[in-house]
Amino acid sequence: MPSDAQTRANIQHVLDHGYVIIRNAFSLQDAAAAKAEMRRLSGEGPKAGRNPFEGLDTNRIYSLLNKTRVFDKYCMLPEVLALNDYFLDPGYQVSVLHTIQINPGEKAQALHHDDGYCHLPRPRPPLGTAILVAFDDFTAENGATRVIPGSHKWPDSRRPLEEETKPMVCPAGSVVYFIGLVWHGGGNNRTSVPRMSMTVQYCQPYIRPIENMMLAVDPRRLAEIDDRIVEMMGYRVHRPFIGYVDGLNPLKGAQRMVDWLQKPLEKEPPAFAEGSKWEETNKPQRQRSNL
Repeated sequence: MPSDAQTRANIQHVLDHGYVIIRNAFSLQDAAAAKAEMRRLSGEGPKAGRNPFEGLDTNRIYSLLNKTRVFDKYCMLPEVLALNDYFLDPGYQVSVLHTIQINPGEKAQALHHDDGYCHLPRPRPPLGTAILVAFDDFTAENGATRVIPGSHKWPDSRRPLEEETKPMVCPAGSVVYFIGLVWHGGGNNRTSVPRMSMTVQYCQPYIRPIENMMLAVDPRRLAEIDDRIVEMMGYRVHRPFIGYVDGLNPLKGAQRMVDWLQKPLEKEPPAFAEGSKWEETNKPQRQRSNL
């Protein structure tokens, strides 16, 4: 356990219940700026979900790291990273990063757990974690995510019941943190106004992220993005060697891809990327201190 008392209390709540609500994680001014940016990006005709799970009356903006810097800070909230440092291995990655606007009339989302796509027997340690970032107040009426406390301890055979759920009621400026084993689902918005939020999901460094950040984000934008986020996008070798690119650091691999796509296909590429003419003459756009 870490020495900080509040972090220890948050960890213990997650161990006991599978989730914790962190209030005052960011300011109401930050929330207002985030909502304004959501409206700007959405424009006049925002796209709704493609299926009931995404939400037929829900707007989601994917690949935020390629479109704006406004939401970067929510990848690195200190209280969240402190929890991740306990529940995930060093080198964990961003798996999902998108906004969620649940509009009036949206139905409740099907209950699920986020690492359900990894077919490993439960109970077990989590393969990922997630946060829901409340830009509006989360209420039982406007679609607050429903969580089943303690469901992270369930075996594979147990299935959730709606009456077991608890809405994550909390004020704007809060973050709901839970591990990937917890059964949960978005709520039904029974009000006349949208509920605006976002989610960041993280995964163990050896798990394939849900959204492929290395293809979702133009690598020429990496210079704009904080080093820690670049690491979490996959531009870091997980020791001893997971994530290398032809023997190169993945940052060099990304730069080489940009270079490739601006030239004709090389018919006879060198057998060894390290020490090749390209590798010797090309350097990353800027030095990264810890990649």
